[in-house]
Amino acid sequence: MQLIHVIGYIGSALILISLMMSSIVRLRIINFFGASVFSIYGFIIGAYPVGILNGFIVLVDIYYLSEILIKKKEEYFHVLEVKTNSDYLRYFLNHYKNDIKKFIPSFSFIPCATCHVMFLLRNTVPAGLVISEYTDDDSIHVRLDYAIPGYRDFKMGKYVFNEIFKQRKIKKIYSDPGSEKHNRYLIKMGFAKSEVNGKEIFCLEVDRNV
Repeated sequence: MQLIHVIGYIGSALILISLMMSSIVRLRIINFFGASVFSIYGFIIGAYPVGILNGFIVLVDIYYLSEILIKKKEEYFHVLEVKTNSDYLRYFLNHYKNDIKKFIPSFSFIPCATCHVMFLLRNTVPAGLVISEYTDDDSIHVRLDYAIPGYRDFKMGKYVFNEIFKQRKIKKIYSDPGSEKHNRYLIKMGFAKSEVNGKEIFCLEVDRNV
C-alpha cells in the first residue's frame, strides 16, 4: 500500500510542477506524465472518477501536443516597429517590468536616437519585444529580448536572429548578460561570451551564407 501511495504522490507532484511551467509545451508534456501516473493510481485504489478524469486529461494533452509537435501548425510571425515614445510600448514595459527583471535585472529603457524598438507578433499576438541600439553600420546591441509567458519556445529568437537581423545586413549582434536562464537562452541562440571594454557581453556573429 505504501508503494501505491508513493505513485499517487508522484502523479500529484508532476501535475503541480506542470502548472508552474511558462512554456506551453513543457506544461503539456509534464502534465501528460503526471495525469498518466495519477490515472493509474486512481484505478489501482478503485477511485474510478479520479482514474477516468485523469485519463481524459491524458487524451487532451496528447491532442494538443500533436497539434504543437507533430502537425507543426503553421504560425505567422510579423514585426511591428514602434517609436520609442509609443504609449503601448510604455504600457507593455510597465506591465511586464517585474518579469523582465527576472531575466535581465540590469535592463532600464532609456530612449535614444539610435534605439530601435520592434514588437514580435505571433499569429497577431504581441508575444515578444526586442529593443536594440545600432553601434555602427553592421553591428547592433540588443538591450532587451523578451518573450511573454507561454511563448518561450525559441521560435521568436530564431526568427529575429536568423531572419530579421540577417535581412538588415547585421554582421554582429551583442547582448547584455542576464540571469542564468537568459544566458542559457543566448547560448542556445548561438551567442558566445565575449568582452567589450572590460565588461562581459554575449556576441553572435551572423552567418551571411546560411
